[in-house]
Amino acid sequence: MSAGDKLFAGSIPENYDRYMVPLIFARYAQDLAHRAAAVSPRDVLETAAGSGVVTRELAPLLSPEARYVVTDFNQPMIDYAAARQGADNRISWRQADAQALPFEDAAFDVVCCQFGVMFFPDRPSAYREARRALRPDGCFLFNAWDRIEENVFADDVTRALAEFFPSDPPRFMARTPHGYHDAAVIRSDLAKAGFSDVTIETRAEESRAPTARQVAIAYCQGTPLRNEIEARGADKLEAAIEHVAAALARKHGSGEIAGKIQAHVVVARM
Repeated sequence: MSAGDKLFAGSIPENYDRYMVPLIFARYAQDLAHRAAAVSPRDVLETAAGSGVVTRELAPLLSPEARYVVTDFNQPMIDYAAARQGADNRISWRQADAQALPFEDAAFDVVCCQFGVMFFPDRPSAYREARRALRPDGCFLFNAWDRIEENVFADDVTRALAEFFPSDPPRFMARTPHGYHDAAVIRSDLAKAGFSDVTIETRAEESRAPTARQVAIAYCQGTPLRNEIEARGADKLEAAIEHVAAALARKHGSGEIAGKIQAHVVVARM
């Protein structure tokens, strides 16, 4: 993983929330929130919360007495998520590294993480921290994208950018968001952290967008792909978006387009 893969700053948080969340994250956030709420937790920790899509889904499902601590490694993401959420005295916001959580042992009933584990340099370490923060009967809920070939738009965008930058193709999507797709590896990493009861459900959904260009903007401006594109030339971003949009339109059409997305949903207990 490149150092830039974790850099969600500048306009990326806003574009991520505006474009990527409805495109690929919203349905999985709803699923994760309902799974978390189903255990009636009193204390919830969210790691790698991003722009707050799970927070917005889960907060209304929690009891009035609940405590909900929302964290992310990137302060710009936390700031954006908090601004979107609105006032709620049950929620506290904190910049935190999931590999070194600043919380006491056995403090939470649920630790949840929406599409964040792929960004952790040492996943067993992060999983040990989640386990340490959980009460003995608590659960760790997270999801992770399946292989890029099972996620149509991510694969299409990556291929189109490889055409646009043939000598040095941006590989962020394949390398990081879709780089942790092997269920056996996920199970092994969780076992190293002390989780013995693990369920992994592979869940397919459909991603839809009004135009091919919106998908191109979503991936090229709402993810660290933007950093990779601009590193190849500060003036290349708009031309890259146009190239990706044209490639998507050739494959999927000029009107509303749709493509498969697929992810693993993981429930881990001690």
